[in-house]
Amino acid sequence: MAKRDYYDVLGVDKSADESAIKKAYRKKAIKFHPDKNPDNKEAEESFKEAAEAYEILSNAEKKARYDRYGHAGVDPNAGFGGAGGAGMTMDDIFSHFGDIFGGGGSGGGDPFSSFFGGGGGRARSRGERGKNLRIKVSLSLEEIASGVKKKVKVKKHNACTSCNGSGAKDANSVTTCTTCGGRGAVNQIRSTMFGQMQTTVTCPTCNGRGEMVTAKCGSCRGEGVIFSEETLELDIPAGVSEGMQITFRGKGSAGRFGGPNGDLLVVVTEKEHEHFERDGQSLIYDLYVNFADLALGASIEVPTLDGRVKIKIPEGTQAGKIFRLKGKGLPEVQAYGRGDFLIHVNVWTPKKLTSEERKMLQTMRDSDNFNPNPDNQSKGFLGRMKDIFN
Repeated sequence: MAKRDYYDVLGVDKSADESAIKKAYRKKAIKFHPDKNPDNKEAEESFKEAAEAYEILSNAEKKARYDRYGHAGVDPNAGFGGAGGAGMTMDDIFSHFGDIFGGGGSGGGDPFSSFFGGGGGRARSRGERGKNLRIKVSLSLEEIASGVKKKVKVKKHNACTSCNGSGAKDANSVTTCTTCGGRGAVNQIRSTMFGQMQTTVTCPTCNGRGEMVTAKCGSCRGEGVIFSEETLELDIPAGVSEGMQITFRGKGSAGRFGGPNGDLLVVVTEKEHEHFERDGQSLIYDLYVNFADLALGASIEVPTLDGRVKIKIPEGTQAGKIFRLKGKGLPEVQAYGRGDFLIHVNVWTPKKLTSEERKMLQTMRDSDNFNPNPDNQSKGFLGRMKDIFN
């Protein structure tokens, strides 16, 4: 089944600002929240669908990609961090978007529970989520053209191998929290202007873990993580550009006390190419040709990202002519089609001449046929650019 348009899901138009998008999501979340619709799978799917739409439209970078490429631009399989809501559990949604209702996902607890007066077992959150990390990856145009698996070394917190991230000395050094009974959360009754309301908050004793460590792991001192260097293989999709940020879910620092990993944010930088200049998805190549080849015509090899190709220089070609090799540029990110390869013709002028060459050129200079006549032979720069796209 095809995904619905995210704007339709939230009931907003494309011009909606951040405040309007947030307000629309809050309204949908209230309507379809599982606590208001128990055992209603259809409402639960609508709740997840709204969360997925909000994650994209509330993020300026993801929203821009979605507006340009549609669902393909935020496909989680592309290595961009994806739509997020796709495949998210209820705990993921509550953790990510609790601030909409004044809650928060970092300390555990269902951030919606204060609004609905419940939340039950959904509040439990084991450990602390790890920190996000940001690194830069430098790519060549060849790597950008085809996509690349890039190995990088990252220093970060990783799960302790001695205790598997639990922070406990051994399996017998963990016991159920007596305060929350293993739920990781406790209920509180508070008085409001609407009367008494029950809320669910993170257990202050175990900090949401539901368990207590009686003897700490000697390697990580009970933290569950150790700072070390890890080699990661990142799948970079084709067509990325300078400054683009790619999110790799769960590749950041490991969480303390068995908590989930943070994300790895990879910022793309482009290496300067020896021959080509990039303009969007198109590539520009400056071809230098001697005057004789321009006047007589020639067949000349030029380099492209796919190897060398021959192009025909027609007789009487003017300097400044632009040839286009359609589809020989860079691919669009998560979209079909490629940019073009533009060849800009320049005349090569020798800096030194022999006496014989000088005499030949002086003879040609006196010929009427060598006097410039742009009205008959050239359309000018704008005219040549127009010809390219006709």
